[in-house]
Amino acid sequence: MSDPFQDVDAAGAEFIKLFADAMDVRQAEPVMEEIVAAYLGMLSLGPDATVIEVGAGAGAVSRRIAAHASPAKVIGFEPSHGFVAEARARAKGHANLSFQQADGTDLPMADGGADAAILHTVLTHVTDPEALITEAVRVLKPGGALVICDADFSKATLSSFANDPLDICAREFVRGYVTDPFIVGKLRGMIANAGLTLDHFGVQSRVVTNPQSMLPWVEVTTKGMVERGDIGQPLADALIEEHNRRAASGTLYGYQAFATAKATKPG
Repeated sequence: MSDPFQDVDAAGAEFIKLFADAMDVRQAEPVMEEIVAAYLGMLSLGPDATVIEVGAGAGAVSRRIAAHASPAKVIGFEPSHGFVAEARARAKGHANLSFQQADGTDLPMADGGADAAILHTVLTHVTDPEALITEAVRVLKPGGALVICDADFSKATLSSFANDPLDICAREFVRGYVTDPFIVGKLRGMIANAGLTLDHFGVQSRVVTNPQSMLPWVEVTTKGMVERGDIGQPLADALIEEHNRRAASGTLYGYQAFATAKATKPG
């Protein structure tokens, strides 16, 4: 099964809306707000700066960047027509923010046109992450900053005990919806290969108790397993019900690790 985030438009309108909403829910979590605020705080941005987000999705992080960087210009580049439409609709009130449809390996921007480039949870969903980093470096000014933030999906779990059946959904999500779950372990090497100077690398835990944060994992994975004939609808319904039972009782537990790297292009 190929990662549908490689071609979001082909995944359909229901998928686009589901994950646009899920990204908003995830980003509103205190730990995610803390992660984004921390890396934005590492950037020195004047009022005339240009900041880009590559793989902006539906703009959940782009809006945070725009609020932080204002009045500096922020551009979100995203290959999906559907996500761009969602991003524009959700970005009202941010006059310094715009979105363009563009592949991360071929940005419509001149060499050295950006003061900072941010890749937030995109490299785990592409087949050639180094190509996106190379393109981001091309458009950065000398002395410009690259920020990469991504999940270590190899550590993702919904398990609360040994052989937890709900964890099947987490494993299935990583198998079917993530291109490279080990990208975090490769980040520092890719940054060095791109000729950048690494200024910061850190990992922070994301403990999930919000009842909406992991529900899409359970819904899309069980739906896919039913469609393939792996399981029957009663089991799919039971897994969703178990997720909801834990959410209602305050016992839902999910875990991910998020890494942040900040690097500088040589002057």
